[in-house]
Amino acid sequence: MAQQQRRERTEERGSEFDERVIDIARVAKVIKGGRRFAFRTVVVAGDNRGKVGIGIGKSRAVPDAIRKATERARKNMKPVTISGTTIPHEVTAQRGGAKILLKPASPGTGVIAAGGVRAVLEAAGVRDILTKSQGSSNVLNVVNATLSALGQLKDASQEASDRGKDLRTVTPFWKRSKQNG
Repeated sequence: MAQQQRRERTEERGSEFDERVIDIARVAKVIKGGRRFAFRTVVVAGDNRGKVGIGIGKSRAVPDAIRKATERARKNMKPVTISGTTIPHEVTAQRGGAKILLKPASPGTGVIAAGGVRAVLEAAGVRDILTKSQGSSNVLNVVNATLSALGQLKDASQEASDRGKDLRTVTPFWKRSKQNG
């Protein structure tokens, strides 16, 4: 009975998250009798309102690997600073050989990204952004670099209070000119 209640609660919670399977790879472990194959899946989960996480699951069957990855992605969700429908400032991050550049874009631009970067940004709730992926195209490193870049974002008002300055001195000049006139 308790297990059924737990299952119902997880089904209710599951509907509020945007979960996407980014990658399914067949991996092999060499043992005495040959190779033992398994599947590694990468899943991103987000609430479309500023929280996102990734999870990696491995199992001999694809559905089990996806379930494990989804559970880990939900547990690893972290808040992301979003400014309207875009990000507050430009940011670059690197993971392994993958390097990701995220640039804020004006409303109506859309998500200019592909693959894992797009999935992470859309799950986080970013609607207008420009991206550039350089170096390695390894899906796992690209997704981790994107998550690392999102973690580096800072809110302008928070940064101003941390520095003990006025918000206008922290905000870039092109944003100040739009606010004033």
